[in-house]
Amino acid sequence: MSSVYDLIVIGSGPAGQRAAIYAAKLGKKVALVEMREVVGGACINTGTIPSKTMREAVLHLSGYNYKSIYGMNYRVKEKITMADLAFRVQHVIKTEIDVTDAQLSRNNIDMLVGVASFEDATHIKVTNSRGSSVYETKNVLIGTGTKPASSPKVPINGHSIINSDLVLDLVNLPKTMIVVGGGVIGVEYTCMFAALGVRVTLIEKRPRLLEFADQEIVEALSYHLRDSRVTMRLNEEVESVEEMPDGSVVANLESKKKVQGDALLYAVGRQGNVDELNLAAVGIDADSRGRIPVDKDFRTKVPTIFAVGDVIGFPSLASVSMEQGRVAAARAFGDEQMLSNPGLYPYGIYTIPEISFIGKTEEQLTEEDVPYEVGVAYYREIARGQIRGDTTGRLKLIFHRKDHSILGVHIIGEGASELLHIGQAVMALGGKLDYFVDTVFNYPTLAECYKVAAFNGLNRVSKLD
Repeated sequence: MSSVYDLIVIGSGPAGQRAAIYAAKLGKKVALVEMREVVGGACINTGTIPSKTMREAVLHLSGYNYKSIYGMNYRVKEKITMADLAFRVQHVIKTEIDVTDAQLSRNNIDMLVGVASFEDATHIKVTNSRGSSVYETKNVLIGTGTKPASSPKVPINGHSIINSDLVLDLVNLPKTMIVVGGGVIGVEYTCMFAALGVRVTLIEKRPRLLEFADQEIVEALSYHLRDSRVTMRLNEEVESVEEMPDGSVVANLESKKKVQGDALLYAVGRQGNVDELNLAAVGIDADSRGRIPVDKDFRTKVPTIFAVGDVIGFPSLASVSMEQGRVAAARAFGDEQMLSNPGLYPYGIYTIPEISFIGKTEEQLTEEDVPYEVGVAYYREIARGQIRGDTTGRLKLIFHRKDHSILGVHIIGEGASELLHIGQAVMALGGKLDYFVDTVFNYPTLAECYKVAAFNGLNRVSKLD
């Protein structure tokens, strides 16, 4: 192809899509390279969308949300199979791919299927089964994402020892399962399998799960996990994993313990997809976990090459990746006005019950010597919580003792990731605790939690002042 592209985006996940579409809206000539035959990257095909859809299928078929009302034996389907879960997942994946394809096509973005690699800073080679072609471009954006990290200690075999990409390849629902890794992915899948009645043992080398989240919220989740008969082995590390003659799996721990299960899910970290990019050709180095260093505008050390999304590391959230793609595309074409505030990025962790938060945790504020107070509302005290059958959720507002500004919102319970956006809007617009006190919320809704938590917090302050 003789014409020169203004931007070539490598990877069609959330970061790459948004960057490509934003550049196209500016009237730029854009190409998007994807090594799969379908768009969407890990987000749509193996990660975010499949796991969240599987979670929804688990909650529906197991009747999990209504056991507190109809009894512990309540189920929508008696014998739930992996095929039941996969059916719903495949339906959603197909729809999401169709929607993404239509968006890219509508914005006149050229789709190039194959593996991209750098020839130099302005030439990208795309290789597929039909051969290879070289394309010229003024700017490049790397959004190649990540893949599950592997370990020589854990021989993935695709049927009884799996990683997070292979969960739906399980033929049968195991009766017992070992999950190695207490990060977001490991804990999300632990919750799903536990809700299906699988006896799960969760192994994590750190002293607690999800160390970046608020401790009180994580403690509440840990209580739920134990209540769902999950055995947690914290401060433990796997030394080796072996498949037994009967098909079961044994994890040998460094503490000399042995843990047995029908299947093992290895979910310790992810690795950047950089191996085939030939970064050496442009003098860019990725770290040992395949993460590419960038500045605040997502530029690499080469000014015309940007990197966004999971391949640059934390927080590795699809929502944040989309925003990074948009900002990077703006910077590539000289728009310095677009601003994005990472302090207002929300986190959604789709455990059961789900967790969502924004702003600072109590631990961070204590470390920073900020005088804060807390207001809490429990779902069980809210009519909508009783109606929904979720009596275990809670919403926590953290606010400044003196000026009542909102410093953080932390929620655990069904609908947490939706409910959080009320707090996010108030924080973004500089609202204070009094906003929640003076606002009328629909009744009965979970949104009322904000009002109850605000009153709870004010009561604590008035008693002390």
